[in-house]
Amino acid sequence: MGLYAQFQDRSAPSWDGLVSDCAQLIDQQVAAKSGLSGVVVKAAYSAVKGISPGYVPEATGRILPDLLNALDPIWEDGVASGDPVSYLSQHSPQAADAILAITDAKAAKTERAVVRGSYNRLRESVKKDIEAAMPQLAQTISARLN
Repeated sequence: MGLYAQFQDRSAPSWDGLVSDCAQLIDQQVAAKSGLSGVVVKAAYSAVKGISPGYVPEATGRILPDLLNALDPIWEDGVASGDPVSYLSQHSPQAADAILAITDAKAAKTERAVVRGSYNRLRESVKKDIEAAMPQLAQTISARLN
């Protein structure tokens, strides 16, 4: 059974918890940024959050099915190895590329100029940020599956 299929019932508490946990993970990753790049990331994130109250959790819930499907082959390899959390963490560059393929497509299609502009300005540094967040994301997914 695929990773997203395990969360297929979007009315289940585990799905709502996963969406909430992922939105909080994004908040934490942005808050932890420092230096000049941190200022840029925080400003862009603030602009995106300003679209509407709850925009980040709502957007997370919309994109999460595609992200889980993109991560599924890596997760399944991890299941076969006996530790999907460690496996996904160890393969964070591959996982980040899978996620970025989804976010690039979504950003290109969005009608929200602030989202597209913010994403395009930060795109070059985003892969490293996703890789850094992969251990927490893997743990979050695992916790919500169990």
